[in-house]
Amino acid sequence: MSIQVKKEDIEISLDGVKVHGILRLPPKANGIVIFAHGSGSGRFSPRNNFVAEKLAEAGLGSLLADLLTKEEEIDRKNVFDIELLSKRLIWAIKFVKKEPRVKNLSIGFFGASTGAAAALRAAADLKNEIKAVVSRGGRPDLAMEFLPKVEAPTLLIVGGDDDVVISLNQIAFKNLKSEKQIVIVPDAGHLFEEEGKLEEVADLAIKWFKKYLK
Repeated sequence: MSIQVKKEDIEISLDGVKVHGILRLPPKANGIVIFAHGSGSGRFSPRNNFVAEKLAEAGLGSLLADLLTKEEEIDRKNVFDIELLSKRLIWAIKFVKKEPRVKNLSIGFFGASTGAAAALRAAADLKNEIKAVVSRGGRPDLAMEFLPKVEAPTLLIVGGDDDVVISLNQIAFKNLKSEKQIVIVPDAGHLFEEEGKLEEVADLAIKWFKKYLK
């Protein structure tokens, strides 16, 4: 039997700018996962929405918010500005803390590509406010100096055919001091576009978040 998931478009203020987001809430959510998109992607990312739908089926809420405005996206430097993106994620936390329906839920981050670096940097700043982090094909190396300060249990998921990113994740993994795990998904590329591979990512994320978002 499928569950009824509330999905709504919202507008939130991040660091003084207005952006749009998608909030998904299953009945009696066990936690909420904030997505940090990478490489200029936003709330309509098909891969992140797929994962968010799977999280909802497993009883986890999610927030997919644009971290940049349309004007900011024009300047490609902003897409790789980890400091800016992490600040926006921290503001997204402030929104969650004020929203009556989700303010008491445990919070996790799901980061993809450069968004993973932003999520880990924000997690380092927020300490135990963030209960878990999952990185999909991420670039945690872009937040290397902040990794030892991350307290949240962190799962790094990398495609087995994504050679360069595997190496970067292995280096970053050594710098993480929190509870951690790295999973290399066989026969998967950077975007996990191969048949069934994104489902594997979602399953891994669900298990990680359900373990730590209590």
